[in-house]
Amino acid sequence: METKTENKPADQYDDINAKESTKKGFSAVLENIFRKFSTLGFLLFLIPVILVCVFCLAVALTPGIALIEWMIPHVADYSLILKSFCYGFGLAFGFLAFIVTLIFIVPVMNFPVLPFVKPYRGAWFSIESIPWYYHNALTYLVRYTVLDLITPSPLNVLFFKMMGMKIGKGVMINTSNVSDPCLIVLEDYVTIGGSVYMMAHYGMKGFLIIDKLHVKKGAMVGLAAKLLGGVTIGEKAVVAPNVAVLPKTVIKPGEKYGVPPASVSTAS
Repeated sequence: METKTENKPADQYDDINAKESTKKGFSAVLENIFRKFSTLGFLLFLIPVILVCVFCLAVALTPGIALIEWMIPHVADYSLILKSFCYGFGLAFGFLAFIVTLIFIVPVMNFPVLPFVKPYRGAWFSIESIPWYYHNALTYLVRYTVLDLITPSPLNVLFFKMMGMKIGKGVMINTSNVSDPCLIVLEDYVTIGGSVYMMAHYGMKGFLIIDKLHVKKGAMVGLAAKLLGGVTIGEKAVVAPNVAVLPKTVIKPGEKYGVPPASVSTAS
């Protein structure tokens, strides 16, 4: 006798963000309030994040403003052209000082949360997502202001190291499209091509999933490829340009991932 089974439609999923927290004590109370009043809770959470970002920007702007303030009485008697040049020089120097100062002050403000950003699978509105969000907010403050101006260079590699990314020797990172740097590992002599996206998180079926991204020794990632959380790229493997490497993918050592078979045979 044939037994009928009722399957849940593919487009229907449980809303994990609407469920009560499984934690205990104050953590459970906080998560439940956060989920019940998600819009208000998110706005309240943004306040300290915004204040930290404003503080970082203010510190980075200070050297340039201090130089201009110092210049004002010293160039007061100069001609208009010479005075304008001096102010222009001060603004240019201040802009460069802003870049350098910002890439150092942001990791300082990020340092306290590094131990709390860990692999996670669960609701977006959770205790675990708070340090992850804070970490990325500070990363994006640099990414969307000055990071393109120092990419690729030892300065962008230094910035990512200070943000918690594990980077070996001889690594080239020719992209600013990076999220979750503290969950990314780039071993020795890895090359990350221009405009590559690297992020150690993704969303699936209502879940936030944070998982490490690991690129092993001597691997190369081509122009504009996309690497997601949970991906492991083996030693000396090659990821073709414009290829999306989906979550949990493990690329074997020496493999040419996303390269058409005809191209592989021609190259060999």
